Amino acid sequence: MRIVEIREKTVPLQSSIRNSYIDFSKMTASIVAVVTDQTIDGEPVIGYGFNSNGRYGQGAILRDRIVPRVMALGASEQATDAGDNLDPFKLWDAMMSNEKPGGHGERSVAVGALDMAIWDAVAKIAEAPLWRLLAQRYISGDVNPDVFVYAAGGYYQPGKDLQVLRDEMQAYLDLGFSVVKMKIGGADIDEDQRRIEAVLDIVGDGACLAVDANGRFDLAEALAFGTMLEPYDLRWYEEAGDPLDFELNAELAARYPHPLATGENLFSMQDARNLIRYGGMRPDRDILQFDPALSYGLVEYLRTIEMLEANGWSRRQCVPHGGHLMALNIAAGLGLGGNEAYPGVFQPFGGFPDDVTVDGMTVRMGERPGIGFEGKSDLITLLRSVLD
Repeated sequence: MRIVEIREKTVPLQSSIRNSYIDFSKMTASIVAVVTDQTIDGEPVIGYGFNSNGRYGQGAILRDRIVPRVMALGASEQATDAGDNLDPFKLWDAMMSNEKPGGHGERSVAVGALDMAIWDAVAKIAEAPLWRLLAQRYISGDVNPDVFVYAAGGYYQPGKDLQVLRDEMQAYLDLGFSVVKMKIGGADIDEDQRRIEAVLDIVGDGACLAVDANGRFDLAEALAFGTMLEPYDLRWYEEAGDPLDFELNAELAARYPHPLATGENLFSMQDARNLIRYGGMRPDRDILQFDPALSYGLVEYLRTIEMLEANGWSRRQCVPHGGHLMALNIAAGLGLGGNEAYPGVFQPFGGFPDDVTVDGMTVRMGERPGIGFEGKSDLITLLRSVLD
């Protein structure tokens, strides 16, 4: 059993939205296909993957370093010891061979994209949805198929006034969501307060609204916004300062009583460990948002979960960033606290399969083998284009 071909392609996101730090008009992503020597119903088993939003396509790293290492392996080096499936851990070790520790920013994204495609193939070979496969392997099959999700949006955009913002959030409620997230930090504090109050007019309760500064603030700004936000008792206040400024985060946590969230721009188990050691994060309320598609994939994410639980954290405090189906499968299969969703932006990568609906705060996982890309028509069409 082996991978016989790996293909990758860089595609544009083509979006005019921006957060407090970057716009996405020139953002790209890598899509990946892993073709195996296995067949089901006469068709080759192919796993698909991509890198999560917010980081550019990783074609050069994939082509020059990561893919050749995998393709150099023999069949026994790619397969489990029993020979009944691909072994994601052996393949991950090959991807990371001859790589120095540290410096996680871009190669972690490349490895994450290929790791996603490998797990998609593994679950398809097992003829099981990935979330169920993970539950059977790592939590004795005891899993709730209903996963908490929230709708992320509220980006800054040309011509987007308060009414347009309200209309966007109402559209998410109309889709069935109860909890939404919006961006802050791309305007002055008074304007952002007006934007927050406009959204609260729609969702009705601070527990139904999270805000995300995308690392924009220095300490004084983070504290000032925290003081402004405190009376609203929001779902969480996300990534106030630079993701590696653990001192800033700890200072904020010492003064802001409500939940904080961060971690989407930390890309390894070691970085996650430093956050909980030095960032002041509180296990009883704060949210960890490590994105497996950006941080070396599911293999590394499993190590991160093990580390968190060894340090007194519940995996229920993990709500991955990214809004993609890989993270949704991981959230369900490993019993995490939920998952982000992008019903209105970052298409076709965001959102759910075509036949999945949101019921208040949850979606129910389906039974398609693999990650479930084949159930999302616009996404699978794009992913299959890498084989053209």
